[in-house]
Amino acid sequence: MLPPRHIDRHVHLEGGIDSHWVRSQTHLQGKSIPSSLEELWRGQDRSFDDFIEGFLFIASLIRNRESIRDAVRSITARTLASGGHGFDLWCSPHWLVVQEKQLSLEEFWKGLEEGLNEARNQGLATAVVIDAVNHFGIDHGHEVIDLISMDLPDYVVGFSTGGLERVPFRDWAPVFNRARKLGLRIAAHAGENGDAKNVTEAIVEAGVSRIVHGVLSDDQTLNLLCTQNIPVDICISSNRILVPSLVKHPLPHMIRSGVRCALGTDDPGIIPCSLETEERLARRLGLTDDEVKKLWVHGEADAWCLQGRAH
Repeated sequence: MLPPRHIDRHVHLEGGIDSHWVRSQTHLQGKSIPSSLEELWRGQDRSFDDFIEGFLFIASLIRNRESIRDAVRSITARTLASGGHGFDLWCSPHWLVVQEKQLSLEEFWKGLEEGLNEARNQGLATAVVIDAVNHFGIDHGHEVIDLISMDLPDYVVGFSTGGLERVPFRDWAPVFNRARKLGLRIAAHAGENGDAKNVTEAIVEAGVSRIVHGVLSDDQTLNLLCTQNIPVDICISSNRILVPSLVKHPLPHMIRSGVRCALGTDDPGIIPCSLETEERLARRLGLTDDEVKKLWVHGEADAWCLQGRAH
């Protein structure tokens, strides 16, 4: 039997750009890098708000098709360097195209297409998940669907919410239903900066089929994740900085509870990491060889880049 392919199950376009590119573009555009981003690059602990500041600063540098393509190139290079075989890529076009008006949707799609084609030519499996922002509210979610539904490329296979878990996931159900009608799979960042009930609500009341992070889940929620066979993307480096309430990372308990956990890098251009570093951190948490193998088995079996759209 062949060993499982290593898939980066969760990486953001804006948060995956190489820091050298960020420094070069910052200079070219006459801007200054926020101190919070410099400190995150050095591995220092910062708040979620500081992380968002860095994320949005990098996003402000993305102003054309070439920038999108270069972002994908950064993620491709990092994936290949760590022995990866593919990635599920989270993107936020509404922020760049509508809210900040930095480039057109056509440029956004074209840059993605060019970058993804290069990745595939180098042997990587790829897929795109469109990310809406939970705390921007339901109207924002519908606007994201309106934006993408008119011209949806085949490489877009999923729809998700990220950001702060302030709007109940049950309220997002109508938005998720519209995404499903487009053939998209549904995920949610839940149990990262909100409590366990958000994970349960996202699954039971909003019909989400995949959870990103879920590290604040309690045992009852872990049982739900297990019985419903819900995949969970775990990003250890990101969780250690952005979920300060974690005294000890719950990955060992989650996987021993039967949850289908897999590894992702989240925002490796902001919080430096790779698939290799995430595996090392998993081992330091006490996972056995068999448990680490499970992470990769789940990562391959549940990866959307290997499945395509729901229909």
